[in-house]
Amino acid sequence: MEQEWLTPSRSAWNHCARLCGFFFRGSCRSHAMTVDSSTSSHLKRGTPGYRNATLALFCAGFATFALLYCVQPLLPLLASRFAVSAASSSLALSLTTLSLALCLLIAGALAESWGRKPVMVVALSLASLLGLACALVESWNLLLVLRALLGLALSGLPALAMAYVGEEFDPQSLPAAMGLYIGGTALGGLLGRLLSGLLSDIGGWQLALGGVACLGVLALSLFVWLLPASRHFKAQPLSLSGMLANFGLHLRNPMLRLLFLQAFLLMGGFVALFNYIGFRLAGAPFGLSSTVIGLLFTVYLVGIFSAGWAGRLVPRFGARRVLQYGIGLMLIGVGLCTTPWLGCIIAGLALFTLGFFAAHAVASGQVGQHAKAAKAQASALYLCAYYLGSSVVGYGAGYIWEHAGWLPLMAVLAALFIVAAWRAGRL
Repeated sequence: MEQEWLTPSRSAWNHCARLCGFFFRGSCRSHAMTVDSSTSSHLKRGTPGYRNATLALFCAGFATFALLYCVQPLLPLLASRFAVSAASSSLALSLTTLSLALCLLIAGALAESWGRKPVMVVALSLASLLGLACALVESWNLLLVLRALLGLALSGLPALAMAYVGEEFDPQSLPAAMGLYIGGTALGGLLGRLLSGLLSDIGGWQLALGGVACLGVLALSLFVWLLPASRHFKAQPLSLSGMLANFGLHLRNPMLRLLFLQAFLLMGGFVALFNYIGFRLAGAPFGLSSTVIGLLFTVYLVGIFSAGWAGRLVPRFGARRVLQYGIGLMLIGVGLCTTPWLGCIIAGLALFTLGFFAAHAVASGQVGQHAKAAKAQASALYLCAYYLGSSVVGYGAGYIWEHAGWLPLMAVLAALFIVAAWRAGRL
């Protein structure tokens, strides 16, 4: 059993909960999961342990996505500062998500032997330090190396947080706990982009990256203080053959393969659109500043609520139909983004984000239901496909933007989502 950590008072929780509770009321009902063992010692809603754990997970999700995506609104600025192309500038994000995707598989396996909390604490500590280091460099190649290492460090968080929730929370409390974690990831992605855009206009890209990294350090402190030690984690011997056997089991499952494909296509198209919308809006006829472009990421607030909305629709309409509806909204959003009018583009981004988070909530929720065993590794495979899509499609889309333009890029993204909707019909 992991070491017990100091826990805060109920009043401290209440103060923090008042700051973020408004945004996550709607999303705290999503992602229902089940556990088989007795729930007498699990974290139950309304208890101090539950409150501490959910706020800790919120902080982990917030820090992960803020550190990961804070460079996205800075891509035009980085391209200009380091004299690189749009596609090359996207490597600041694509290399991070690529190393995150590949190392997720290793982190998921190690955590089955080393425990959940220790691995997550080390991962978030290293990521925060690397985020600070990124703000101090003057070399493009060194910045890329540090961003790749940051992705490696962050690989110890997403799948393990999902596994921790599945093991430690009472079944009736699971949806709210998972919803708050997802809300933290959405708010982290939003504020990371907003703050980096604002700070870059004030003091340049280095101030932007340093400011977001400082938020990561604060989130780390709260995470270490708040998260209860695991009570239901059972260590497994570290075995390469066992790890490969678990991955093989999941990859032979046709439903899981379908969900992994959805993760690749949807996340790839999502990141590609947001990578290059900044270049589109910074140029003629829009000429928007980094701060204004960063403000466009407030559409992520729509995503915070759409995850819970999709979860409530699944029992009524079924996972397949809700997933296809979400992809349909993404297609409509892409269509609106092809217009030359800023108002239509903003509406398109909102619909696109609404559809993406709904589709992702449904697909990720289905992984736990279809995985027969080793659910942490199943989650790791899903997230590996998710971030591989971000890296491969996000980088490749840059060449389409540079050599063909905006409309062909939108056509390619629409084709990806049409394939995703077609394959979703097999759920």
